[in-house]
Amino acid sequence: MHNLQAHFEVPPPKEILLKRFLLASLIFTAAIATAQTNNPNYPTWWNKYQQLIKNGTNANPSSGGSLSVGSNVDVSNECAPQSEVFITVNPAKSKALAAGSNEIYRLPMRGYFSTDNGSSWGGVDLPLPAPKGNGTRFGSDPTLAFDTKGSVFYGYIVVFFGNGNGVNGTEMAVAHSSDGGATYPNVTFFNFSNGSDHFNDKPMIAADTNLNSPFRDNVYLAWDAASGGSISGGVLLAHSSDQGASFAVTRIDAPTGQGRAIGADPFVGPNGELYVAWNDWSNNAIVVNRSFDGGVTWGAPMVVSRKNLQFDIAIPAEFSRGALVYPACDVDRSGSTYNGRLYCSWMDRTASGTTDIFLSYSDDYGNSWTKAAPVGDRLNFLVDRFNHWLSVDPTNGEVNVAFYDTRNDLTSLRYMTDYYFTQSQNGGVSFSSPNTRVSDTSSNEHDCNGVFPCSAIDYGNQQGDYAGLVSFGGTSHPIWVDSRRNQQAITGCRYGAMEEVFTAVVK
Repeated sequence: MHNLQAHFEVPPPKEILLKRFLLASLIFTAAIATAQTNNPNYPTWWNKYQQLIKNGTNANPSSGGSLSVGSNVDVSNECAPQSEVFITVNPAKSKALAAGSNEIYRLPMRGYFSTDNGSSWGGVDLPLPAPKGNGTRFGSDPTLAFDTKGSVFYGYIVVFFGNGNGVNGTEMAVAHSSDGGATYPNVTFFNFSNGSDHFNDKPMIAADTNLNSPFRDNVYLAWDAASGGSISGGVLLAHSSDQGASFAVTRIDAPTGQGRAIGADPFVGPNGELYVAWNDWSNNAIVVNRSFDGGVTWGAPMVVSRKNLQFDIAIPAEFSRGALVYPACDVDRSGSTYNGRLYCSWMDRTASGTTDIFLSYSDDYGNSWTKAAPVGDRLNFLVDRFNHWLSVDPTNGEVNVAFYDTRNDLTSLRYMTDYYFTQSQNGGVSFSSPNTRVSDTSSNEHDCNGVFPCSAIDYGNQQGDYAGLVSFGGTSHPIWVDSRRNQQAITGCRYGAMEEVFTAVVK
């Protein structure tokens, strides 16, 4: 990647500093950045469940996809809020992209597809199974991956709930598309739990795209099944060698341990080595485990880094939902200088009480890790960063990280967010500075001040728990949600646009 500054404007730092200095008296709001708001006893789809049982669903389907093209492309272009976005690229056709998001006021998952490098997008709803009992069901937590054959695999959870009888259970879903994500005719549903022992939550998916791997095109789905502190579920890994038609499930954390985890993320090395990292919130550490036989057997979890934040934190820009602590990891598969190096990033609290994105790397298959270091710009005013993702470009080894950032909030309140991007070309030792502003409009998920009306913000979900990024061939595609369109009308929709899904090309 070259000349990031030529693609996106970064506001003048002197202007920011001056305005911050004049409004420094408002800095008292930093105090609220130490509160935990998400109760680990409730899965992270709980806010959607509360919304649906209180207000019902919006039955209006989307019009299909974005019609707007520009530096920032509105991928979703549909009524009501979306959150928690993910994106992937076809390694055989790098202009083909697939993405997904939560639908907050509708039941199905939403899928998106592009064949022109993200300039325009189409949309599709993902299938759901039949309800159980007298209730209904919805999808949550999107995650996607291409294999080397051009197939897209879309993972999510299905939550079943009764009419007045609470949650009936959860199960995993992996949908398979052979047309780049335009349709998903085949879905495998598995691992149903009625919730008495654990909930299935927060899946992430990966495919082995290493051409010489003995496990080439294996599909892996990892998730936590221990919401509420249950020790019976733990961290689970499902592996498939038949393009997602069937999955074998294995527990990969310590079966006699606490089982208190969130945000399990699978990633694959250049020879098919399989890793899964997660937030062990009981021991307050980012940990990783590995398998050298395609996910059949596993070693003992290893510590990537200790941390300050346990589960989440109520920062001003995500005061209601809370910003979740989770790892985003990848491996250098480029065959270049740092081939095989493992990278993990996560959010943690700084000494000043704000949040930042930290990164460690390993050159010995995860046995040992470097001391955690921040990837964001060092600024002399308070900034929160959260909801990050990491992607290593498999063609050149560049390490890319994207994240929400509040540096452009000139009131010092840290309400306004933008999406930012940074890159390392030296194996994670240092990252580009200044970071690159990707979003061309700041968004406010906190305030009701006339410009951002209360009714146009989904406070239960805000930006959701994570955002996305994928890199290939020197081009990166960050994807995020923001509320810039808030109450703009969309034909046939009783809600405004609210939070929309956006993406942009960085190269």
